[in-house]
Amino acid sequence: MAINLKFSYFFIGGFNASFYKKKIPRLIELFHCNFYNVIMIGIIDYNAGNITSVERALKFLNAEFVLSKNPADLENCDKIIFPGVGDAAYAMSQLKKTGFDIFIRDFVKSGKKLAGFCLGAQIIFDFSEEGNVDCLGLIPGRIRHFKELWKEAGATHEMNLKCPHMGWNDLTYTNGGSSLFEKIPEHSDFYFVHSYVICPEDKSVIKATCDYGIKVPSCIEKDNITVFQFHPEKSGEKGLQILRNFAGEELC
Repeated sequence: MAINLKFSYFFIGGFNASFYKKKIPRLIELFHCNFYNVIMIGIIDYNAGNITSVERALKFLNAEFVLSKNPADLENCDKIIFPGVGDAAYAMSQLKKTGFDIFIRDFVKSGKKLAGFCLGAQIIFDFSEEGNVDCLGLIPGRIRHFKELWKEAGATHEMNLKCPHMGWNDLTYTNGGSSLFEKIPEHSDFYFVHSYVICPEDKSVIKATCDYGIKVPSCIEKDNITVFQFHPEKSGEKGLQILRNFAGEELC
């Protein structure tokens, strides 16, 4: 739940705490969470993200978070969620316009954790063929269209597959998986919507794949960056578990 920290301090301080322990125990609990765990998850709002679904999921988990269009508001967060839907070229233009391109690079360099969803998972790489645009370059690799990859792979059954890849698909863990899959059985289903595919240079960073004419890298992890081609925030209980694992100590 998003909380105005200054308001919480004022509101509690002006009244007898024992009253709230009796009448409104949840308010005391949230105050305790804010007082001792003032560092929150940040959500980047750059006019190209699926913000509402991410907010709803975090509120359901009672996770503390800050949502902002201003990078300065997220500087004190120790974890960032980088969502995204739509076109890569437009998204990059919005990141540059808002200053989030520099913020994200600096945030990752600081060693803090970043989780990217869908388009946010793609534009952390070097280049996207969607709009032929240079991206953030946090992990070496390119973003390529399904049809080109199907053609190169000599897949004869891709004619029966629709593009975009839309709907539920199950994951196979690779290279040891990710700690963010803790308590999630392999071959669990997650919700995908994408026409372009993450193609990292180093295949060892691929932590999960799904099958859609080719093996589709679905989770990439390198150091403090973990990104998901699917939408955890739209993937039911299994997606919520990913968010629980990412939030960790920030859950109240």
